Amino acid sequence: MNKTELVAKISDVSGLTKKDAEAALNATLSTIQEALAADEKVVLTGFGTFEVRNRKPRTGHNPRTREPINIAAQKSPAFKAGKVLKDAVR
Repeated sequence: MNKTELVAKISDVSGLTKKDAEAALNATLSTIQEALAADEKVVLTGFGTFEVRNRKPRTGHNPRTREPINIAAQKSPAFKAGKVLKDAVR
């Protein structure tokens, strides 16, 4: 399912117009993105948790030359599914 299909499904289920459904989806996604950028955790009870995880610096290698490369520490977004979502998928 892509974004267009998701907007159409939201529109059908909620009774909103496709334009309003897309606006609601975009607002939700941008709010989650802003919260993660501010190092906040977003918890949607039953669905899951969006959070930022810190990755430690590590040493990798160039696959062509096998030369060691230092990979800097970085922040990475992560999602952990909630119980209701896990049960629905199973």
